[in-house]
Amino acid sequence: MKHWFRSYWTEEDTWFYFEIDADGWVTRQVELQGPHEKPIAAASLAERQAAQQAGTLAYYESTFGATAEVPLHEWDGHEPHDLTLEEFEAIWLAARAACREGSRNRATRGA
Repeated sequence: MKHWFRSYWTEEDTWFYFEIDADGWVTRQVELQGPHEKPIAAASLAERQAAQQAGTLAYYESTFGATAEVPLHEWDGHEPHDLTLEEFEAIWLAARAACREGSRNRATRGA
């Protein structure tokens, strides 16, 4: 069974949104930073693993970031605020679109 929640980390001025599995592993993660909550990550563990196998991990992480690499129960200092799947999905879709757009903009400027 999956669970969704968010947690604010003051030291990074970042909201972290998590989808975790029954064992505490992060399956999807969104990070919104600063007062305007700019999307800086919207990563999927399954996509990241597929990119690693395909040799495209650097591209994937430069576009979408990464998920946490330890089970969530090993983290200290987070205060979770529960979310519904629908709330998580709305944030996920918006952040994914912003990450894709940011990647396209970086590619255009670099070309």
